[in-house]
Amino acid sequence: MSSHRRRPTAPLADRADTLPVPGARTLLARALRLRCPSCAGRPVLFSWFTVAPSCPACGLHMDRDEPGYWIGSYTINLFVTEAVFALVFLAGLLLTWPEVPWTGLTVLCAALAVLIPVLIFPHTKLLYLAIDLAFRPPEPKDLESPREGQFTRPASPR
Repeated sequence: MSSHRRRPTAPLADRADTLPVPGARTLLARALRLRCPSCAGRPVLFSWFTVAPSCPACGLHMDRDEPGYWIGSYTINLFVTEAVFALVFLAGLLLTWPEVPWTGLTVLCAALAVLIPVLIFPHTKLLYLAIDLAFRPPEPKDLESPREGQFTRPASPR
């Protein structure tokens, strides 16, 4: 006796059912390489600070169409920045104790607090999407027609 699974007839539902969701490790590795966590398609970045609305290969929406979706990526960015700041500050303190160069340590930590969020910005956006996909596979609304045509690049200042 074979089990018969009734499949939705809508094309979007079929795409969501057939889009393979890789394991968590694969999702995270693809995100850290700045590729679509779901299919490894690229390019998913228009610039260092602008993620494409959807993957050009599989059509997965990069924001999952929820208001405030990227708060998770900002949280990851904040935690990583704070961890690097704390580790560098503690290492500087321990390595130079008791003659701590306070000015140098302050300048170094301030520079890291500014640079780290910028350097890891796109990674944290895609990393949060990968974490979300690991817990919540794509739904049909996440694969509606790609929205790249609706995106316009910001006008450059003249």
